Amino acid sequence: MKNMLVAVVGVALLSAAGVAGQPKSTSIQGVWQTVELRITGPSPRTITIPQPGPYLTIFTAKHYSRTEVQGEGARQILPDVAKATADELRAVWGPFVAEAGTYELSGGMLTVHPVASKSPAAMAPGAFIVYSYKLDGDTLSFTQVRNQSGPFPNPFTAKLVRIE
Repeated sequence: MKNMLVAVVGVALLSAAGVAGQPKSTSIQGVWQTVELRITGPSPRTITIPQPGPYLTIFTAKHYSRTEVQGEGARQILPDVAKATADELRAVWGPFVAEAGTYELSGGMLTVHPVASKSPAAMAPGAFIVYSYKLDGDTLSFTQVRNQSGPFPNPFTAKLVRIE
């Protein structure tokens, strides 16, 4: 009886250790919160996003959707969009990114094919964006590499954490 109890406790402990020690997901499927954007080019900067907000990327088995505000600080609330100046509209809508479509992964590269986007150019026939990506547990980083027009001269890097 004592040997049976030791065996049962041993199996329970091994099972619990196996659950706790399971490897993290190797899939990008899920809901991701952007926590940092590194922007290169003439005005390089790093935007740290400490609070929840409209910085979500969702990957399903074949589709993705992402929304981001690639700017620092709160955007102005326009009292009357119909009366806003062009500069006011650019300040509010310029840093906002919204896009959805299909994606594929291959050899450390993430290729997206937007079907809906704030930018009409992103939805043009044959449009795509290739990112290098790295998945480390519940952290996903991706960097722009190229699109249908060629390499990005000023790529950005996004760092995301899995929230679901």
